[in-house]
Amino acid sequence: MQSRFTLSLIAASTMLAGCVAGPAPDNFRSAQWAPGQVDRTNIHPNGDWMDQPARQAKTTATCTMLSGQVPRGQQVTLRDLGPADHLLAPGDRLHINILGDPDGLSGTYTIDPDGTVALGTVAPVQASGMQPADFERVLRAELVFNGLVRPLRNSVRIRLAEAAGVTVHVAGAVFQSGVVHPGERTPESRVGQKEGELAGDTNPSRTVSAAIRAAGGVRPDANVTNIFIVRGDRYAAIDLFGLVAGFGATDPVITSGDRIIVPATDCFDDDLVRPSALTQPGIKVYMSNLTRSANNNAGAAIGEKTGSLPYGTRMLQGLVAMNCVGGTYMQSDRRAVLISRNPRNGKSIVIERDIEKLVREADRDEADPYLMPGDALACYDSRWTNFREALGLIGEATGTATAPLLITQAIN
Repeated sequence: MQSRFTLSLIAASTMLAGCVAGPAPDNFRSAQWAPGQVDRTNIHPNGDWMDQPARQAKTTATCTMLSGQVPRGQQVTLRDLGPADHLLAPGDRLHINILGDPDGLSGTYTIDPDGTVALGTVAPVQASGMQPADFERVLRAELVFNGLVRPLRNSVRIRLAEAAGVTVHVAGAVFQSGVVHPGERTPESRVGQKEGELAGDTNPSRTVSAAIRAAGGVRPDANVTNIFIVRGDRYAAIDLFGLVAGFGATDPVITSGDRIIVPATDCFDDDLVRPSALTQPGIKVYMSNLTRSANNNAGAAIGEKTGSLPYGTRMLQGLVAMNCVGGTYMQSDRRAVLISRNPRNGKSIVIERDIEKLVREADRDEADPYLMPGDALACYDSRWTNFREALGLIGEATGTATAPLLITQAIN
């Protein structure tokens, strides 16, 4: 009887211990910025509010650009590099009207991947990289040479029907360097399919910023004040910091064959870790939260959308999204690991954190890293969960051994 009472007392104490609230979280006064963040009614735990020395503001002048990133060739101004807003590119569609046209050459043509346009039996004529008016003169001369039109000023008329996407190469401090296709349109969004013949088109995605976003966006160590556009054997430097700061900047139009280089620095700029015109709005993070109460990620409410987080999310916010924070205080000693990879050298790093310390301690930001695209988060069980699992295994083993013993006794 006494042993039963003792066991009941232990069980009741254990259950009550699970209902005890944890200590109030500490914060720095400088972290307060919105109404309601400090309880004025004194009915909720506030914790300690402490002062924190002001951090020195980081400027681009304090960041050193890493060497070996300046392109080869002649550096010129953006104006001398030449306008690209009306340069024809592969995939552009043109309305070509031939005066008289007894051979039926008039119609809508798409510039081939090699940058040429072929009319009937005429040899392909180079169009990519030219202004429409320049291509009109070249095509007229070619048709006159082949005896298909008379040398009249209006014998050939060309109108741009659709500006397609362009093919450019992006390298440097971006998350996915390589060949990208900014401005590429789906068949459903193409111009002039149902409207009939149209003249003129503007593709707002044929810009430097669109190409950078197509390459995964700039990394936090990027130098956005000195981005290079390389066209042929010449290049120009542009400053796109205004697209991040919000006061605007000249976002040059690009054409097929351009190269964009985003130099890297020795700094990690927090201002670049958020959605902007040069970064992605969201990132994909891999998550694992496997506990006894959730034998799989689906049971832990981790789905495809859960792993898609806004760019700028920190580790603690990601842990909340994957249900690693909260519940009974008996589970408060859980730990989490963040698996990330250095984009400069490709080496991976594994960071372990005490979840409750991230919640409770005021200097959490110093130990709460930003999540980067492709990172992985995993939670480990608390000691109480591990103890419960051990008891469960003992119980299962005992039950497994008891059944044959009972059967043997029944037979004998």
